[in-house]
Amino acid sequence: MQFISTKLHFSKHRDTYVAIFASIVTFLTYASVYAFRKPFTVGSYSRAPHIFGMEYKDALVIAQVIGYMLSKFYGIKFIAELKRFGRGKLILLLVGISWIALLFFAIVPLPFNIIFLFINGFPLGIIWGVVFTFVEGRKATDFIGASLAVSFIFSSGFVKSVAEYLKITYHVTDWWLAFMTGLVFILPLLFFVFLLEKIPSPSEADIESRIVRLAMNKQQRKKFFREFEYGLVLLIILYVFLTVFRDIRDNFAADIWRELGFGNEPSVFTATEIPITIIVLVMIGSMILIHNNRRALVITHIIIVVGFLISGISSWMFINHNLSAFMWMMLVGLGLYIGYIPFNCIIFERMIATFKKGGNVGFLMYIADSFGYMGSVAVIISKSVFSNKLSWATVYSHGVMYLSVIGVVGTFMALHYFNKKYKSDNSIEIVPGNLILNPLVLMKEENPEPKICINQQL
Repeated sequence: MQFISTKLHFSKHRDTYVAIFASIVTFLTYASVYAFRKPFTVGSYSRAPHIFGMEYKDALVIAQVIGYMLSKFYGIKFIAELKRFGRGKLILLLVGISWIALLFFAIVPLPFNIIFLFINGFPLGIIWGVVFTFVEGRKATDFIGASLAVSFIFSSGFVKSVAEYLKITYHVTDWWLAFMTGLVFILPLLFFVFLLEKIPSPSEADIESRIVRLAMNKQQRKKFFREFEYGLVLLIILYVFLTVFRDIRDNFAADIWRELGFGNEPSVFTATEIPITIIVLVMIGSMILIHNNRRALVITHIIIVVGFLISGISSWMFINHNLSAFMWMMLVGLGLYIGYIPFNCIIFERMIATFKKGGNVGFLMYIADSFGYMGSVAVIISKSVFSNKLSWATVYSHGVMYLSVIGVVGTFMALHYFNKKYKSDNSIEIVPGNLILNPLVLMKEENPEPKICINQQL
């Protein structure tokens, strides 16, 4: 009887247990993957020669980001069409290629070793989409996806702290730093990928809430994009700006901290990222409590606006010497991630669920990512070629301040479009201004989700 009672209890709370398990496993898996991407940025490479008129480290960042960017363009097709088997082995294969590339980066003479940062970046760019296929299309995807997304906030700082520790304590050279940091995380990654494969498929309740997620061929992808073209273009533009400034902060955090006087404090990377991780996880994860998909889509836009405001105001205060360097780095990171994370786990997930269109998040996410990283490459090259006399802290603080203005306006435009689109599709009166000014109106709305027949062949 006790066994039967336990089994019934598990069955009743299955989705909750799966959500917690999936959140922890995806967080730890992607955090481990970051150990093969970011540790090289801790190196100073001060004695390395300039490459095509730019600093050696800038060339390394550009090479990896170009590889990462091209993988995103390739991923539009690859992830959209990805089948749901053999995904764990695929992750290990992709990480293995990137790690071997880091080995060759260490042993091949300068400047020819730069090509291996490009090779390192390409397979890593595919992994997020593969991991997300394990968790999309569930009632708890907001929370699970938030855990996955914030993993690169925490892990970016954590793996850099590990790399800095190896560099200071064991005198690991700049060129071996990335490979040795990856070595530390190999066994944990194997274990976490094993657990990733144990995540159960979406339940019937998940499918009823979020609709079944399907692979998309070329014609289906074109049809989906054209139907939401204006809104998607706005969101992609916003995401490009967020990616550019998040990536600059991520890739050149060590340089910014050195300019701010924290060069010999490896713990500073983690000291700012842990609070950001916790705050963003709680804020974004709490969206799981909002069951109405349209309501969640509107509130997600408002959250993005809040992120832009935090980043812009904190940068303005720092520029005017009203905020300390440490608090500025933490608040600007918090604001950027509040705006950035919803793209990785909520906004496209809830958009698909709101409009009941067959498809998958990976397709939309990789379109946004491909252009986002293209923007990162353009900015880094421009800075390296034209702005060598400017400090990263100066360029960054002013850039984020202007970004916030564009972001707030653009987000409201996107929200207006999706409200209008929903009204057109469902003949329901929606007043965007009221929803923006008073989100509590949404909480009282009793209009059910539209019941639209789904063609399972889409």
